[in-house]
Amino acid sequence: MPTLTEKPPIQLGNIMIVDDNPANLKLLEDMLRQDGYEIRSFPRGRLALAAADQEAPDLILLDINMPEMNGYEVCRQLKSHETLFGVPVIFLSALNSTEDKVKGFQSGGVDYISKPFQFQEVQARVETHLKLRRAQLAEHDLLERTLGGAVGTLWELIQLISPVLALRSHSIRDIVLRITKRIGRSEDSWQYELAATLCLVGCIALPEDVFERGYGGQDLSPDEDRMFRAHPERAARLLSNIPRLEAVADIIRGQQKPGATILHLALELDRRIYRGATSGSALSELRLSRRFDGRMLDALGGYSPMQVEFEVRRIPIRRLRAGMVIEDDVFTADGNLLILKGGTVLNDIWIERLENFAKTRGAPEVVSARIAGLAGPAGRSVVENGALP
Repeated sequence: MPTLTEKPPIQLGNIMIVDDNPANLKLLEDMLRQDGYEIRSFPRGRLALAAADQEAPDLILLDINMPEMNGYEVCRQLKSHETLFGVPVIFLSALNSTEDKVKGFQSGGVDYISKPFQFQEVQARVETHLKLRRAQLAEHDLLERTLGGAVGTLWELIQLISPVLALRSHSIRDIVLRITKRIGRSEDSWQYELAATLCLVGCIALPEDVFERGYGGQDLSPDEDRMFRAHPERAARLLSNIPRLEAVADIIRGQQKPGATILHLALELDRRIYRGATSGSALSELRLSRRFDGRMLDALGGYSPMQVEFEVRRIPIRRLRAGMVIEDDVFTADGNLLILKGGTVLNDIWIERLENFAKTRGAPEVVSARIAGLAGPAGRSVVENGALP
């Protein structure tokens, strides 16, 4: 307990120590707490795994020779855990042979400290790997925000250019998320979610009627058919320019190829529903085709497109908010169609566009908008469910 004149130690990181030797635990605890680290100690691997699952540490110091479960097995289980695989593990052991060290690295360890240990060595290795971990997390955060910004921009572009594409993309994403969640595809579910959200982005180059007829399975001219079939490759080329989205681009590129992927199934189901089939009859038809994995079809048991109860209001443009849905066609004073009814979800760009046209081209200053709760492609609410200010 610090006195009034003492400053409490600064917490530099959360370190977990796992060792069945009480003397080693006590020694390491005292050493590292003096340096300002938060310490949790455990004499058994199973206890440490349970505690790490509740609160992930920043780094783990792990003994190898322990009863019940040795350090190698503890490390392997950590590395197989979705939220713990990135936590650095430093092995502590009196086993100093090259074979023992190689085995430690093969099980997922990042470093190795021999017993009896010197505090200066422990201190240096702990500090080094915590710095590396912080840099790794910062890079991951930057990558997530960069990807999120890029995907968000593309999604707003889809909404702005074609509300029909936006609605279909939303439906496809819902189907894909249902499948990946129920069959346990957590390791790459984010890639499939992005691929589903953006799989139709290549259709922004198509005339609206060509997309609607092509997606609905209606007849197209040879030129129109070539244009429609080219949209997956068009989208893949666009996404392949964004770092770390190469795998997503490949999923989109192959969305209609034989192989019955998750995205292919989602598209086939949504296209049937778009043509007017019920979700139940569409799934029965897909089962009879025998083209799709039974587990994926089972995951869609009971699926139905989201039904939303909307409240329609007449709202001044200045009070529109991102996420509201336009109810009626919006025309300029000279009769040009500005927004097509039938599901245009407003974003900031759309609202600014309406404001600008209202000021310069005679667009109405009051529009009909629907308000309801509906989850959007980026995992956020895309339709306001609160009262207007």
